[in-house]
Amino acid sequence: MEKLNAKATKTIINDNLYNTTTSTIKKYLLEKGYFFTAVTYKTKVDPNQENHVILEVNVEKGRKVKVHEINFTGNQAFSDAKLRKFLKKTKQQAFYKIFGSGKFNKEKYEEDKKTLIAKMQDKGYRDAVILKDSVYQYSDKAVGIKLDLFEGPKYYFGNITFAGNAKYAGKDLGRILGLEKGEVFSEEKLEKKLRGSPNSDDVSSLYLNDGYLTFNVDPVQTKIYSDTVDVEVRIYEGPQYTNNRITVKGNTITNDRVVLRDVRTKPGDKFSKDLLIRTVREIGQMGNFDESKTVPTPKPNPADGTVDIEYAVEEKPSDQIELSGGFGGGNIIGTLGLTFNNFSLKNLFNGSAYKPLPKGDGQKLSLRGQTNGKYYQSYSFSFSEPWLGGKKPVSFGVSAFTSLQSNGLKENDSRGQQQRIRLNGVTVSLGRKLNFPDNYFQLSHALSFQQYVLNNYSGYKFSTGTSYNISLAQELSRDSRDSPIFPTGGSFFKFTIQATPPYSLLNKLNYATASDKEFYKFTEYHKWKFESQWFHRLAGKFVVKAQAQFGFLGSYNKAVGDPAFERFKLGGDGMQGFDFLQGSELIAMRGYSNSAVIPNGSNVRIAQQSGSPIFTKYMLELRYPVIASQSATAFLVAFAEGGNTWNKFSEYNPFNVRRSAGFGAKIFLPIFGLLGIDYAIPFDKIPGVENGGKQNFTFSIAQQLGGFN
Repeated sequence: MEKLNAKATKTIINDNLYNTTTSTIKKYLLEKGYFFTAVTYKTKVDPNQENHVILEVNVEKGRKVKVHEINFTGNQAFSDAKLRKFLKKTKQQAFYKIFGSGKFNKEKYEEDKKTLIAKMQDKGYRDAVILKDSVYQYSDKAVGIKLDLFEGPKYYFGNITFAGNAKYAGKDLGRILGLEKGEVFSEEKLEKKLRGSPNSDDVSSLYLNDGYLTFNVDPVQTKIYSDTVDVEVRIYEGPQYTNNRITVKGNTITNDRVVLRDVRTKPGDKFSKDLLIRTVREIGQMGNFDESKTVPTPKPNPADGTVDIEYAVEEKPSDQIELSGGFGGGNIIGTLGLTFNNFSLKNLFNGSAYKPLPKGDGQKLSLRGQTNGKYYQSYSFSFSEPWLGGKKPVSFGVSAFTSLQSNGLKENDSRGQQQRIRLNGVTVSLGRKLNFPDNYFQLSHALSFQQYVLNNYSGYKFSTGTSYNISLAQELSRDSRDSPIFPTGGSFFKFTIQATPPYSLLNKLNYATASDKEFYKFTEYHKWKFESQWFHRLAGKFVVKAQAQFGFLGSYNKAVGDPAFERFKLGGDGMQGFDFLQGSELIAMRGYSNSAVIPNGSNVRIAQQSGSPIFTKYMLELRYPVIASQSATAFLVAFAEGGNTWNKFSEYNPFNVRRSAGFGAKIFLPIFGLLGIDYAIPFDKIPGVENGGKQNFTFSIAQQLGGFN
């Protein structure tokens, strides 16, 4: 019981006051789900004022109630079960609902009544109405609902004509509308084809993408006879508008030119709704702004037929830090990684630009180090400029790394033989955006130089010597995902060919008698990789992600065979993407430990250390967002994965995979990137690998948002 002391001067206490107060309290609590509220009153003399009393209001809220049953009358075309499905937020209790039905909420119930009628009308019953409804007490814990409906006849489209159209002929507009005479009448479908299609294949988009900024359309039901509805689509085309002044506001850190160079609505071009939407996507892909708060505002100038467009943006933290420590093999391993996503190289020596680092030019600088002291060290650096020279969408990147692993002994140590491997590498890349086949494509080239120095280090085809890996990679990709963090639509694919010169076909070396120093001096191979991702929004907020990956490492000469490096390791978290030390690509696969998915019959130690030349992986994931804000994005996932590796193409079978399934959660924090935890159940044991290669929990820190993982 809650007590309310009501104190008001010159207010007469009478039946009207009691009734009004009771009604207000009950209405408020009813909307919160409290159906059986009791309100009582008590008065006492106010000792401070003559002829005044204190009114004490006692409120018994009671308990929140559930909906035990929902019944309908007057329905013939729709079953009760079908109608109950239309009530999305008011659910009837049922034994199979694990979490039970929701509490009764008056406000949501009122919304559901409108949804119910809209759904019935969408099925052709345009006269459908609720004649009356009642909510009654079923028990002291539940209520029942009864709705008396009028369905009316089922209607169909009759003649559909157009008026006011000069730019496009009626037959062309009718083809876009896609509604046939005799089709079930649906105002919702008509509206969608006129101006509400998510794929921009509606009548309004046709005009708005051709400069008709002030275009308007009004469907009018001109004649209703029997079960048929004639519709006249009245069109106001207006003038064509040309883009004039393009501005951006709200960017407190990023320079205007960095934002404007990704704008698709260029001055002098005809106004286009699709390019306006595409620009919002491009600004979001930069990673420096909250994509949900990027708002474009067209400002037409009717006097000269031009339109000014202002893009309002909001900066968000984009730099990331990776700081972790772990214990393994009797040693503590520490990791520190820093990524600056809006770096400004030209202000590197400008002291006044440090806040705390020079920012604003959209460049990316990454530094990462990992070590446990003298046994293992790995350091990497990368820098990328998305617009080389600042005038054309040509990207430039450079990266370098060095890694060392040893048994901690010096070369002539009296305690034993030194065992060590060092890997050094530099990569320079160039890329450019394409307009063919469409402007979602990008082509990039990368030249890499790597050096492997081994000293008594087993697990590879040679244990002592130096090997050089000089390769050129060509990558063709297409990315139409609508968001870099939580895509709800679009797709992504990437096809990569990486190759070294065919040294064995050019030199005169006899590989049958060559020493290890000669045989492995230059690594040669050709490498093919493909990845595809597809996103689609299902009912409500659910999003499905489908992914397929393939990789093949081949040789030019049978006498040389596959190289010792550049292989694939399947299993685990795949966080780094590339194992600098072992020269292998890491492919994540939940349910199995790192590098555990090896070919049948392989030497377990060698296969896990060096990787495999062929792999395939498939993944199907159902996602549901729980947080969507500038400070964090979080979503739950349920997934099924399958993948495998092979040593020879003659053994390759894309349907012979190791499988797993499970669930997990991901959260994106601007400072840390994408973090995740997953629990997976593996279905296939891998012979020879510890614990069958199984690992239920997978943690990921600073996980890549896209790419080959």
